[in-house]
Amino acid sequence: METIVAFALPSRAYDLQMLDRPADRARDHGWVFGLPPGIASEQWPLDRVTGFPLMHGFTLKLPDDYRVHGEDIVAVSFFATAPDHNDGGAPDDPEIREAVAARPAHPRLSRMTDILDYEYAALLLTKAEYAGAFATPPAPLPLATADRPRWLDVGGASAFFEAAAPYARKMFAAQPRADLSETRAIALVPRATDPNAGKGPQDEHTRQNPPTGYQPYYYYVGGVPSRDNFRLHDWGKDHAHNHLGGTMRPCQAVPEMSPFYIEFEEYFGGYNFGGGNAQLDFKDMKFDWACG
Repeated sequence: METIVAFALPSRAYDLQMLDRPADRARDHGWVFGLPPGIASEQWPLDRVTGFPLMHGFTLKLPDDYRVHGEDIVAVSFFATAPDHNDGGAPDDPEIREAVAARPAHPRLSRMTDILDYEYAALLLTKAEYAGAFATPPAPLPLATADRPRWLDVGGASAFFEAAAPYARKMFAAQPRADLSETRAIALVPRATDPNAGKGPQDEHTRQNPPTGYQPYYYYVGGVPSRDNFRLHDWGKDHAHNHLGGTMRPCQAVPEMSPFYIEFEEYFGGYNFGGGNAQLDFKDMKFDWACG
């Protein structure tokens, strides 16, 4: 009989800082942009909409208290539809979808779609995979007819910088190199105070599961909802926008997720979220985003 071991809930959350330098795997907690590690080219997930490889957004090395899939699963790589393939709604080509489904897949690949049917994916990586060589993007399917995404020619960092709004360009001290391997390092910083660490985010009015004790980052003076009464809790005022676990600050509704999730902005990998942000639950493999 299989023994199920309960994983302890984390007692802290972490801010994720995108540093203005390339990543060093020996000292950093992963990287934004660039290439995923430790997988074969044929295991790189293809977009079931276009037949092109999905764009690698980030690879995050998980701290011990967030290794919910076991001690040897130390990192997660996130992939997304290229921003230049994300515009208004995904067409459905059964031939492309079937051809992608027939390809070999990584054993810990999870695929997700958004409300527009665009594609996203996550890979859970072992210690050996995280330390492995960077993967080469596979060729698109012969059936692919969409325009070639810009990131395949200049890398995700440069492609995002070229098309980014001025506020997003400020995340870079200088224009990134036009190279597939160009990265930005991720630093993991424990939050000084976050009462939602270890609690699954949920909206008390729309939740589907039992209450987790999660509380929003804001409140209304006197308990009366109005613009004038809106206040931020002091404990959340210094929280970074990109983070691992803890208090969520979505641009719209709170998606119900496990405590093991990552919230991130468009520039944290170079996506098209309509100026908004996204959340990836890497325990239950749920994904959500909303425009700003």
